[in-house]
Amino acid sequence: MRNGPRKRAVLLRRATIIASMIRLFVGLGNPGPEYEATRHNAGAWWVDALARELKLALVPERAYHGLVARSTLHGQNLWLLEPRTFMNLSGRSVAALARFFKIQPEEILVVHDELDVVPGQAKLKFGGSHAGHNGLRDIHAQLGTGDYWRLRLGIGHPGVKSEVVDWVLRKPSPEQRTAIEECVARTLKAVPAMLAGEMEKATLLAHTSKPPRPKPPRPEGV
Repeated sequence: MRNGPRKRAVLLRRATIIASMIRLFVGLGNPGPEYEATRHNAGAWWVDALARELKLALVPERAYHGLVARSTLHGQNLWLLEPRTFMNLSGRSVAALARFFKIQPEEILVVHDELDVVPGQAKLKFGGSHAGHNGLRDIHAQLGTGDYWRLRLGIGHPGVKSEVVDWVLRKPSPEQRTAIEECVARTLKAVPAMLAGEMEKATLLAHTSKPPRPKPPRPEGV
């Protein structure tokens, strides 16, 4: 019985987090034209696409070490951020903006490339470890918590651990790039739910894959 109030407080906190609207959308990547089209910049591609959809211009903001856009939807302020630090210093940018505007970790969505998800698919999740991703590792350290939302855009795995660094810093094949771009377009449809704090609905939308194309009928006798 003594644990009852504490358990209820934990459940209430969890419910509050799940219902929190996203106020800061962060797209991870490395700065510079040599990295722009590489797999590691998939998160930045997503925020670029969101900025185009919202008709916003991302502009350099030295105070936040990145490209920033700000807008108001339904009476709520929201921010788009692309850190212009290198990937392993992404938290410096995220924490600077979040602290200045008093944005809580659970109101942050970090979009990043994910080795363990195939191109064309995405996973939305809250919290957890950084799983070795250097951008997430620094965000964890700078925010002091892993309790923020992540949208993991699949880039696939090279199959050999020693090839991972080269893999993420290279351009995807045309087929993979198309799959990732289609995934970006699809997951953007979850943004209204994110802004409304309907994260369960957003998760369903983000995880819904494009239905496979029907195979053409095989000729008789083949």
